[in-house]
Amino acid sequence: MASSIYTAALMEHNAHPDYKYDMDAPTAALDGVNPSCGDELVLALRVEDGVIEEAAFTGHGCAVSQASADMMADLVTGETVEEARRLTSLFLSMVKGEELSSAELEDLDEAAELESISRMPARVKCAELAWRTLERMLDDGDLLSN
Repeated sequence: MASSIYTAALMEHNAHPDYKYDMDAPTAALDGVNPSCGDELVLALRVEDGVIEEAAFTGHGCAVSQASADMMADLVTGETVEEARRLTSLFLSMVKGEELSSAELEDLDEAAELESISRMPARVKCAELAWRTLERMLDDGDLLSN
């Protein structure tokens, strides 16, 4: 993995996020805030029959928080709620510095490029913001029930 956190993928997701928009009629939405640096987002999901049909976010923050949110939305769109939980757990473990298998890193797709953030504690919260917000949504069954 690159030693810089500012990889081409991170810069591309920050500059041209595909999932940063106001979603029409989400089935769940939740605010996420990182008070230590001021990053804020609203994560919106459209979940149907246990599958995340659409994921989007709005908000503002540093390049790491915005790119990580876009990577996460891309990764979980089309996945079951259970698979999104597993991917979220993998990502949060990775940025805490836990060793993941090559298969697990592959499952994270572009989000695996954020692995080096684990060596920059001040940036971990930025990378985690969208994922922690998603985790709270997935853990609160009331949010996901239509």
